[in-house]
Amino acid sequence: MKTRQLDAFFRDVLKLDDFTAVDSSLNGLQVDNDGADVLKIAFAVDACLETFKRAVSCGAGMLFVHHGLFWGAPLGIGGVLRSRLDFLLKNNLAIYAAHLPLDKHSEVGNNAVLAGLLDIEDKEPFGLYHGIKIGFKGRLRRPLTIDDAVRRVSFCDSLPVAIYPFGKAENATCAVISGGAAMEAAQAIEEGVDLYVTGESSHSIYHAALEGGLNMISAGHYATEVWGVLKLMDHCRRELNIDAEFIDVPTGL
Repeated sequence: MKTRQLDAFFRDVLKLDDFTAVDSSLNGLQVDNDGADVLKIAFAVDACLETFKRAVSCGAGMLFVHHGLFWGAPLGIGGVLRSRLDFLLKNNLAIYAAHLPLDKHSEVGNNAVLAGLLDIEDKEPFGLYHGIKIGFKGRLRRPLTIDDAVRRVSFCDSLPVAIYPFGKAENATCAVISGGAAMEAAQAIEEGVDLYVTGESSHSIYHAALEGGLNMISAGHYATEVWGVLKLMDHCRRELNIDAEFIDVPTGL
């Protein structure tokens, strides 16, 4: 497939144009190839030299990432960015990025998959960010301890960044927002949620969680955002009948 065909596919599935006003990420095709057919797509969380090299090594013509190269303000082409672009152009590797659209998607999104891992029922939007709710909350199909929840959301048995065990012994309700959403714990407290699962930790929310009786798991920014990448990869395999491969480059953060 040509990159323009893949762009149309991803734009339709993820509704990229709905996020133009709220997402600083340049969602879409960030670096094009020379017009060659893409026979294989690699999928990864981050656009970095390591994922680029491994994408080329596995024969991919495009790398789909959650965290791309360009965020808001224009950048001078120097230093690390110049090295990355030089590698991409020399190896004819296209880069495609989807940030908030992949967090929010109701089926292939990071938060939808996390909600599924935890068996959240009666799911509804949660977590106001730039005017939109990108996470989910709901009732757990069966009450879970905080340790049970950690086991369910840990990717490849990765350890959480932090655990705040300040609430009930068993949780009946849960909210999830992947990635860097520690401060949205305040919304979980306000809405009476038992357990809040996100990626990053924050010193600033510790005492609020303690005083609000909230159980919180900071499972890792990377570890909470592999899920949508993997789900979308499987969707592409089925819908496009294209070869695809996941590239795992964890940061431990």
